[in-house]
Amino acid sequence: MAVSSEGPLDWREACVLVTGGTGSFGNKLVEVMLSRHRPRRLVIVSRDELKQSEMMARFNHPSLRFFLGDVRDRARLERAMHGVDIVFHAAALKQIPACEYNPFEAIQTNVLGAKNVIDAAIDEGVKRVIGISTDKCVNPINLYGATKLCAEKLFVQGNVYGRPRGTSFAVVRYGNVIGSRGSVVPLFATQRASGRVTVTDRAMTRFWIKLEEGVGFAVRSAELMRGGEIFVPKIPSMRIMDLVGAIAPGCLVEDIGIRPGEKLHEILLSEDESRQAVEFNDMFVIEPLDPSWGYQGREGGKRPARGFRYSSDSNDVWLSPAAMKELAGE
Repeated sequence: MAVSSEGPLDWREACVLVTGGTGSFGNKLVEVMLSRHRPRRLVIVSRDELKQSEMMARFNHPSLRFFLGDVRDRARLERAMHGVDIVFHAAALKQIPACEYNPFEAIQTNVLGAKNVIDAAIDEGVKRVIGISTDKCVNPINLYGATKLCAEKLFVQGNVYGRPRGTSFAVVRYGNVIGSRGSVVPLFATQRASGRVTVTDRAMTRFWIKLEEGVGFAVRSAELMRGGEIFVPKIPSMRIMDLVGAIAPGCLVEDIGIRPGEKLHEILLSEDESRQAVEFNDMFVIEPLDPSWGYQGREGGKRPARGFRYSSDSNDVWLSPAAMKELAGE
């Protein structure tokens, strides 16, 4: 069965591409794809030849292909997407201080790069495209969050152009990934050797998800998508001081003050977005606001209560220090 823009999906018949494929998400996606889904071809697009060579050595699989390239280069994306059925777009500049200091670099990769992915996917006949987003895009106060909000909007509205030509776009949005590069978890693990850890605000809370769970959710969203949705998993929250207790117990805590562009709490679903959301047992689906491409609503869910928001400080599910310690492999 050929891959279509919606409906049942047979991964064994699919050619899959991931941008930013040498990052944390890409490495885990490759692992999951090769071990569970076995696509006929799996294409990695990234800028770092060293990381690509390390992945080649690690996986050494005949289905893998590696393209050096940048999402800023539309022509290179078109070449890489030739014959591709499904794209996971994970390439991004995501370090908040670096994005603030280099704003147009962030815009060129996170916004214009997303546009290039959309244009290349439509022109090359890709069937399904999943954008990987972040809780930082909800009511953003830093440039990184603002660029990811723009990327989400581009992906949703990309269906206006894509759907008539058989290409559907959707977005996956989740919180902090346990142990990913740039995460506070490995930072605390490094700092504990000195007996002192730095905390920006002791009242802070965050959403957390395991890397494998985030990848699995993205894969499932690619199977469920109809075009135009933003998929939000229900995941646990954790207080920063509980995180310190899990990763660096007994260490002295130094308060360094909240950083520019940093929030006290994160939101995965805002009050305004909840009016467009459908709630299921394990996720929310934010449906498109103005789906001129003929989006069909989802059945079996319920609408959140008026004024509902899904925030890390008012979550129903919390991680204990013991649970985080186990998840982080400490």
